[in-house]
This record gives sequence, C-alpha cells and structure tokens, in this order.
Amino acid sequence: WDHEGIDHWKIDDFEAKDNPHGLLEESSFATLFPKYREKYLREAWPLVEEVLKQHNIKCKLDVIEGSMTVSTTRKTWDPYIIIKARDLIKLLARSVPLEQAKRILEDEMACEIIKVGNLVRNRQRFIKRRQRLIGPNGATLKALELLTGCYILVQGNTAACLGTHKGLKQAKKVVVDTMNNIHPIYNIKAMMIKRELANNPELTNESWERFLPKFKKVNIKKKKVKIEKKEYTPFPPPQTERKIDKEMASGEYFLKERDRHFMKRKERQVKQAEAKENRKRKREALFTPPAESKKKEKNVKKADSVDVTALKEKIKKAQVKKKKTKV
Repeated sequence: WDHEGIDHWKIDDFEAKDNPHGLLEESSFATLFPKYREKYLREAWPLVEEVLKQHNIKCKLDVIEGSMTVSTTRKTWDPYIIIKARDLIKLLARSVPLEQAKRILEDEMACEIIKVGNLVRNRQRFIKRRQRLIGPNGATLKALELLTGCYILVQGNTAACLGTHKGLKQAKKVVVDTMNNIHPIYNIKAMMIKRELANNPELTNESWERFLPKFKKVNIKKKKVKIEKKEYTPFPPPQTERKIDKEMASGEYFLKERDRHFMKRKERQVKQAEAKENRKRKREALFTPPAESKKKEKNVKKADSVDVTALKEKIKKAQVKKKKTKV
C-alpha cells in the first residue's frame, strides 16, 4: 500500500458505505435569532428543510421562543454534518441569505462569525471603522471577497465569513486590523502583490518581504494644554445654588402659578423683541452704502508775482552759454 505513486496528503471522500450502521446517539444544536429575521426565516424555512433533508438532518423553527434547532436522525451516516448544520443556522441568524449559507454543508467550506463589537470601546469610532471596512457602496468588501474567495457580511456587531480555511484566515486578519485602526487598503494591496508573486515559480523558495509594502504608523502629537494650578485653600468651594434657591432670591417662588407663567412669557417676549431688532439691524446693514473716501486736494502754489529782472538775467546767461559752445 506504500509506494511512490500514493499521495499521503490526499483526503478521501466520506460516503454512506463507510458508515452503514449510522450513529449511536442523537445530537442536536439550537441557536436564537433576532426578531427582524423572523419574516425571512418563515419564508425560507421549507427550503432549509429540503437542503438538510438531503443529509438526513431534521430541523425545527420555534417562532414563539425565537430559536432554530437541528438534530440528527437514525439515517444520518456523516458524524460531522451536524456541526455543519449548526453553522448553517448560525449564519442564517446573522442575516446571511440561504443561497450563501447552504454552501457551508460542502466538505471544503468553513465559516467564522467574528465579534467586532468588543474590539472598539467608543461607539462612534466603531461605526466609522465598520463603515471603512464596508467601503463606499460596498467596494472594499467586494475587493476582499475577490481576493480571499470568501463571502463576508458585516451585520451589527459581527462579521460573518464563509469560505475556505486559507481565505478565512486572511479575511479575519483584515477585519481585526480594520477595527484596530489599520486601513483595509494596506492589507488589500499586500494581498494583491502576494497573488502576483505566487504566479512566479522562481520566487517559491525566496522571502517576499522585499516586495511587500511597509507602512509606518505615524502618531500625530497633540498640543498639551497647560492647566494652571489654583491656589490652595483649606476651605471647600461654595455650594451651588439650587433652582428653588434662585427662585426664592428673585421672589418668583412666592408668586402664583398664573403670575409665574405670565412673568416667563413677558421675559420671552422681551428676548424675542431684542432678537428681532438684531436681525433687522443686520438686514439693513446690507443695504447701507459704504463710506466714500475723500480725495485730498493737492496744494498747488500759484505764483502771483513774477521777478522780471531775475528772469532777464537767466535768459542772458543761457544765450552766453550757447555762443560759447558754437565757438
């Protein structure tokens, strides 16, 4: 039986003839489902029964209790199919459609429901990171499905993954990293490079570290706000006034209900009148013309009297200079 032609890693198919006597004990699993899944499960339950009947598994839907139960029968010959059926009802409870969930009954398929709600404490931060995993119009999730070969559904505080064991490992890493504030595009880029490198037979025995991108985590330093220390006083701070104390000080507490209501309405009207005036002033300010800047008049000195003698001497000097230049 042991020779060079035998593949020791090959897994043989398990068929009904391998276990003709069936199972000794009845095994059953039950899981709860949320209220919003009741309508879909009622409609799809005949199809669920038909799918499980092929593997000799019986199932029960309890709408009053809100649970689904699967159990083996005397005709069940596969001992592991009950575990697969348990995973099927878990996926159905987490909003996975039956068309995808029934693939878990295949031999090479596995599933994992990742609880992502506990990974992030802040609710708003969790919603942002969950949306980052899904991407715009589900583009990021679709890219992950194509690269890992898994079906991924993000629903509430969980992410359901369905696929091969290798694909599940990759998908879980991306989901957990995204919740730990590592953008999924980094993992997608690394997975695409690995896929291309796997096609090259020359790099099978070499390290791929030099081809993979390295991303450094940058911490942006926040400015520290200096807190001024107050002077130490042995006396405790004054007690804050209650609402009744303020009403007693203003005299409002001793008024009747009708007078109190009238007083509050009067204060409200005064505030509304002030706000109305402010709005009116702002509207009118838009239509007021800007102040024109006055141009400064240049001081031009006008010569009222001309010195004739000085002018004649100036002309004579000029004529003398011209004659000298000609000579």
